Amino acid sequence: MARARSEPIDRRGDPTMRTAFAACRTVAGMDHAHIPAAVITVSDRSFRKERADTSGPRAVELLEQQGYAVSLTVIPDGAESVTAGIQAALAAGARIVITSGGTGVAPRDLTPEGTRPVLTREIPGIAEELRREGASHTKMAVLSRGLVGIAGDALVVNLPGSTKAVEEGLEVVAPLIGHILEQLDGGDH
Repeated sequence: MARARSEPIDRRGDPTMRTAFAACRTVAGMDHAHIPAAVITVSDRSFRKERADTSGPRAVELLEQQGYAVSLTVIPDGAESVTAGIQAALAAGARIVITSGGTGVAPRDLTPEGTRPVLTREIPGIAEELRREGASHTKMAVLSRGLVGIAGDALVVNLPGSTKAVEEGLEVVAPLIGHILEQLDGGDH
């Protein structure tokens, strides 16, 4: 797998993002600095270095602001590469895996098909909320087929490939991560 980084778009001054993410730092009292996370950008063009990856670095930036230890990988579109990418992230110890891209209806948009075999349980409510929140910004969000679920002791989230969709998606997911991981570790409701 290739590894690529691009310069992220700086939205740290956006008060909405600061508020949403600041509230997440201490969710469930977890020390995020010890929680490994993986961001996987799924894009043929970014993998071939024909287009800069902006959504993956933005996801990394937002998760690092939360204190997570985050890796970034860029892989080509396709179910097999997504399955392998998620499995590699899990084998490396990631407790949070965020994919960006490949959730639409184009022929090579097969991120959900590559994610589903890795999941032990789906969390459809979060995927529905991601689409609902996205649709409040663009009608095209309803075309996302992204999944959210559990793979072993990790949370896996498919987000669309745009930087804006990643920001909006992480704003929905970030407040839930601590509670989900606590529950996976046997915490009480």
